[in-house]
Amino acid sequence: MKKSLLVILSAACMIFLAACGSSDSSDSSSDDKTIKVGASSTPHAEILEAAQPLLEDEGIDLQIEEYQDYIFPNQDLANGDLDANYYQHIPYLDNYNQETEGEDKDLISLGAVHLEPMGVYSKNIKKVDDIKDGTEVLMGRNPAEQGRVLSIFAEEGLITIKDGVKPVEATFEDIDENPKNLKFSMEVDPAILPETYEREENQLVVINTNYALEADLTPSEDALILEGTDSVYGNIIAARPEDKENEALQKLMDVLHSDEIKQFIEEEYKGAILPVDTTE
Repeated sequence: MKKSLLVILSAACMIFLAACGSSDSSDSSSDDKTIKVGASSTPHAEILEAAQPLLEDEGIDLQIEEYQDYIFPNQDLANGDLDANYYQHIPYLDNYNQETEGEDKDLISLGAVHLEPMGVYSKNIKKVDDIKDGTEVLMGRNPAEQGRVLSIFAEEGLITIKDGVKPVEATFEDIDENPKNLKFSMEVDPAILPETYEREENQLVVINTNYALEADLTPSEDALILEGTDSVYGNIIAARPEDKENEALQKLMDVLHSDEIKQFIEEEYKGAILPVDTTE
């Protein structure tokens, strides 16, 4: 009798464990259709929100985690708290990978989605010709964008960069000619650059477009100098290497490159944000 009871209990346990395993497998399958993407509020999270119903039609639940900084989204992605993030460009991602140890931790780009032309703003300086000798240029504390900022000023003819130096890799030490003796300062957190612009009336302030939009600035109208559309600084979807072929993330990229999202970007941001050209 005791032996029969033991057999019955053992069988019941096995059935219970099998049921649990089946439930876990089902949950895991369900999780494969859920992706969590970290993004800065404007415009990245807004673009992802526009993509949510399109992804829902594909059976994919897109969850958006908003960030107000440039540090934690990559850390959280590398740690597995996110499936992808959307806030940075390739030079920034490359800089992050170089600063982290081990190639197995390197994050990858799944592709660019849009370009945010960076702008140079000033309260009192209304024309480039009015920039005075020794004017201070305030930019975000982001080494990966030194070359980007210097390229903007070089394109405008305000400085030159030493021969043989790629603009994307240029640093302040690579400035060759600086006839107006501009003083470049990289001490301000990017998020507070709009406040700096409001406060520092006679300086030049280089502001990332997402922060400019949050401060109700219109880059095409308010910027003294605006980055050209041939910039290599398109904003990308970043992921971990093992998720390069992730089906849900591939669907995300397809939706973000769709005509619907391109139209949303064009109509919503009126030229301040530009969809990337994905045609070959």
